Amino acid sequence: MKSHARVVVIGGGIAGCSTLYHLTQEGWSDVVLLERDELTSGTTWHSAAQVTNFGAVQTMVGLKTHSINLYKELAEDPEYPINYHHGTGGLRLAATQDHLDGYAHFRSMARGMGVEFEIIDAEECRKRHPLITTDNLAGALWDPMDGDIDPAQLCQALSRRARNAGAEVYRHTPVTGLTQAANHEWVVHTAQGDITCEHVVNAGGYRCNELGAMMDVVHPVASMEHQYFLTEPIADIEALDFRVPLIRCPTDDFYSRQEKNGLLVGFYEQDCRTWGLDGIDPDFTNALCPDDPDRVLPVLENVFERMPCLTEVGIHTIINGPITYTPDGLPLVGHVPGKRNAWCITGLRAGLGEGGGHGWLLAQQIVHGEACYDTWCLDPRRFAKYADIDYTALKSIEDYQNEFRFHMPHEHRPAGRPARTTPLYDTLKQAGAEFGVVNGWERALYFKPSPDFEEVHSFRFNNTFDVVAREVEAVRDRVGIMEVSGFNRYEINGEGVHEWLDTIMCSRVPRKPGRVGLTYFLNDDGNVKGEATLANLGPDRVWYGSAAAAELHDMDWLIEHLPGDGSITITGLVDTHSILVVAGPEARGLLQAAFADTDWSKDAFGWLSVKELTVAGHRIVAMAVSFSGELAWELHVPNEGLVDCYAALTAAGEPFGLVHFGLHAVDSMRIEKGYRHWKADLITEFNPVESGLERFVKMDKQFVGKQALEGMSGEGPRRVFVSLELDADHAAAHPGDSILCDGKVAGTVTSAAWGHRVSRNLAMGFVDPCCVSSGQNLQVEVVGEPVPARVCDPCRYDPENIRVRS
Repeated sequence: MKSHARVVVIGGGIAGCSTLYHLTQEGWSDVVLLERDELTSGTTWHSAAQVTNFGAVQTMVGLKTHSINLYKELAEDPEYPINYHHGTGGLRLAATQDHLDGYAHFRSMARGMGVEFEIIDAEECRKRHPLITTDNLAGALWDPMDGDIDPAQLCQALSRRARNAGAEVYRHTPVTGLTQAANHEWVVHTAQGDITCEHVVNAGGYRCNELGAMMDVVHPVASMEHQYFLTEPIADIEALDFRVPLIRCPTDDFYSRQEKNGLLVGFYEQDCRTWGLDGIDPDFTNALCPDDPDRVLPVLENVFERMPCLTEVGIHTIINGPITYTPDGLPLVGHVPGKRNAWCITGLRAGLGEGGGHGWLLAQQIVHGEACYDTWCLDPRRFAKYADIDYTALKSIEDYQNEFRFHMPHEHRPAGRPARTTPLYDTLKQAGAEFGVVNGWERALYFKPSPDFEEVHSFRFNNTFDVVAREVEAVRDRVGIMEVSGFNRYEINGEGVHEWLDTIMCSRVPRKPGRVGLTYFLNDDGNVKGEATLANLGPDRVWYGSAAAAELHDMDWLIEHLPGDGSITITGLVDTHSILVVAGPEARGLLQAAFADTDWSKDAFGWLSVKELTVAGHRIVAMAVSFSGELAWELHVPNEGLVDCYAALTAAGEPFGLVHFGLHAVDSMRIEKGYRHWKADLITEFNPVESGLERFVKMDKQFVGKQALEGMSGEGPRRVFVSLELDADHAAAHPGDSILCDGKVAGTVTSAAWGHRVSRNLAMGFVDPCCVSSGQNLQVEVVGEPVPARVCDPCRYDPENIRVRS
């Protein structure tokens, strides 16, 4: 066995084999795969192995398309062909208008990735799948590329190609330990000896946390038992001259596909069961859980009604095996949080169908630093430490029970909540807050007009429209208060801290004490990596703030770029402080009334300034910044003083007409101002010029990514960020919806909302460079139908910023 390698991949299922193969495709041949038993001896061997193009976000569609194209190529390899039923076609059934609205959105989103879905009615469903009934069937989403593949053959084909390119595969080589050296290399300990490598990849499947424990990491991955049945031959199938399409049903919780002349039928029963949380038998390999057909009987009754032929056929085989889940159902593919040169590709509940793409994106990240797509939806750092195994198990159960039920807009499901709260949680709840979740934190979305108010989730404007409108109106005309829980916040200290930050930010770092600046940082490719608000609190001291979701992402990036002499230190303040936002034309007066010891006048406390104050007996940091476009302050309050400060503000606010407002109101207002949101409008696929941020880029200094950015200057933009006005009053666009020019896809929506202050339906997104002229007529697909749209000025409200400066 080799003693050194550039990359060691641990795990020989689809995740490991795909990563190994794609590493060689990216030009790295000195790579090794270690498997504790035989290849595909974990979940992969018993996978139902369905291969669909369907994904809830564009990145997922892209990686699934890559998988399909790769598998088709492998199946047609004359030297080593594999069994792949490509292009059988698949139906995602719909029972309600909400299902059809969702499918219309997903069809539009997929068009932006070059994938064509079709929405068909119930009768057409019956024509394409003659074994189903149309009772209570509204229609379906048709994926013409749907199919299934032989999992063992697939993995053997990938590992064969990897070996031919120089990779090595060691079977029956369990990993016994992982040690990281001072130079960030890893030593992988095995029963056959040690391998030193630059990078290590955890592709351990349901054993990923056994490997995680070796590097003191807990991955938010839990396993669920999952059953499917293989039937005896079915006469109706034997009589057909084509394969019946695959079926996935969100109401009856089942899927099916043809298996020889019978059917494979799988179930997502409500009475589901976790697996392996208390440890996994070392000898559990190429193994299954005990059959438990009684568990799926409640589901089976509805399946019989949809496919009556199943009542007349016997069961040939029952498969009950573990599959892995994460808290949001999407895999963990990317950097292991807090570890250098450590990667993972795990939690692939639909591993065979999308594993080719996951390995492709991970290999790009390892070799090049970034993938061709923004991979945040897969990034392991999207979950902070709140996502422990207990939380993950609860979310996995919930996701399993809703396997084919996509999230509706603004839907935040209840399992595992609340995970992270501030001392104001109960107070705001009593005030009527309806909470959503941001990086585990409970954050108010809006405030209910009555205790019995319940949101009816929809892809169209719903019963929260007027509620949000009233919150926006109050902030515009009077003053509002909002808690921003979980905002990512670090204190950065050390001699030369401002100079150091200036070398890693493409923007100018505020050097004057008491000033605040919005800054951006790039990756080595010159594309947008992140956004940060920097507050200069004096010599050698800066507060760094960014999106709540960026907590682990930004810490990793900063630590990676720290000076090696230890002169700069970073302290996380996410769990110790929260923000109270006071916004509106009466904000200054309210703050003066509540905290009279501070001069809140325009001359003393102007826009983009920061002060440390003592208010209500507590030391806080106050910043005159605004994400709403109104006069506003952020009060960064230690959690022990949060209730006191809130009480002082609300008591003083009554004469000013103070109201609560939530995240939905902020989203409406920030889009009116053209303000971006990280990982919606700011992604690693585009540089700051393409993203409309050129005013924040200072090319007269050195910074990370500058050389690459200069290299792109003569090439012209790939796409350009624009704001749009839509001629539609029934629904907003949704992220991923396609922007059309002359009927052809020209871009993609990244953010959208109704602008209540300007009474316009607004959207933002990236479009082809030929479509960016102000006033240019385009179309945006809204709930699947194209509506007229026009390119407009990014700032539709108070473009001179008179209100924020007042």
